[in-house]
Amino acid sequence: MRNTDVPSLSTENERTSNTRSFRTASLPLLLTMAAGLLPVAGCNHGHSADVVATVNGHAIMQADLEKAYKLQLGDAAQQQQQPSQEQADSLRLNLLRELIDEEIVEQRAAKMNLTATNEEVDAKLAEMKAPYTEEQFQERLKASNQTIDDVKHSLRRSLTINKLLNKEINSKITVTDADVASYYNQHRAEFNLLETKYHVAAIQVTNQPSPQPGNLQGSKATNDVEAKKKIQALKNRLDSGEDFGTIASNWSEQPEFAPNGGDMGFVGESQLHADPTVFTAVTKLKAGQITEILPLLDAQSKRPAGYAIYKLISRDPAGQRDVNDPRVQQAIRQQLREVRSQLLKSAYLEMVHDQAKVENFFAEQIFKTDAH
Repeated sequence: MRNTDVPSLSTENERTSNTRSFRTASLPLLLTMAAGLLPVAGCNHGHSADVVATVNGHAIMQADLEKAYKLQLGDAAQQQQQPSQEQADSLRLNLLRELIDEEIVEQRAAKMNLTATNEEVDAKLAEMKAPYTEEQFQERLKASNQTIDDVKHSLRRSLTINKLLNKEINSKITVTDADVASYYNQHRAEFNLLETKYHVAAIQVTNQPSPQPGNLQGSKATNDVEAKKKIQALKNRLDSGEDFGTIASNWSEQPEFAPNGGDMGFVGESQLHADPTVFTAVTKLKAGQITEILPLLDAQSKRPAGYAIYKLISRDPAGQRDVNDPRVQQAIRQQLREVRSQLLKSAYLEMVHDQAKVENFFAEQIFKTDAH
């Protein structure tokens, strides 16, 4: 599934919960933008040479397919790791099927008056731009080879599809207390914590040069003096009451977690023991508290690599979780809803696909060419 939530602005590449195809999960958020032409001449349906398929008479352009193809290849295209002609055609066929499926569902949404409004698109765009300055947003837009109109087009399609799915599928899914109890009884071991787990967030500053610090400001210390100065400045801001997550997103040099406000998820007690200093500091905290500035050790060499500040979000003691625990209830209900939603979406797409008139000229051309 192609991700388009500015897509390539990468914090949410929102990434997000979408998988490659609506056929196996939710529909992709697709950008349809002009690009180079994909040769498909030779079909004898009287269609325009730059049309690769039609859905109920609505054309899907070869420029749309070629753009989707280039987005799918990503960095491989720049590294000249080009696929063979057969691999390229196979990929294009799969991408065209996704384009067709999206068009079918979008047309159905339009008939039900569920097309996203300009106000909804503008609100989503503002949400996407919120973590960035205007200059940063424009830079990321340019780097992803997109225009603001491209982004709006993608947002309108994804919002429209989500509105349809919520009405036709998600609103009809019910998870009962009996369903939850049944799942819990069959998966009881999943809710037995063998050790205490700590939900931890971190702000890290390393003393090594790196081209990708992973934070919104692009901030990076390049030596130990700079690292000490930076981490102390961030600690001062935390002590003055500034939000830990916001500072982590903007300044932490931890690409895996900085986009999520430094949230490292749940860390087992045995994992924390790997660094006795961190273990001692974190286990003394109460939920919501932060540590002092601690040395950051390289995971392999165990040598000093910078500095870190940790925040304890919550602590889960070892032991069996009861079915009435709100966290257990939430986890089970979410799991059951996702499984049922995925099944219904697959079935729904098959139904609407059967009701649509689809002509795939690109597929016909490949068959005519390769079958002779």
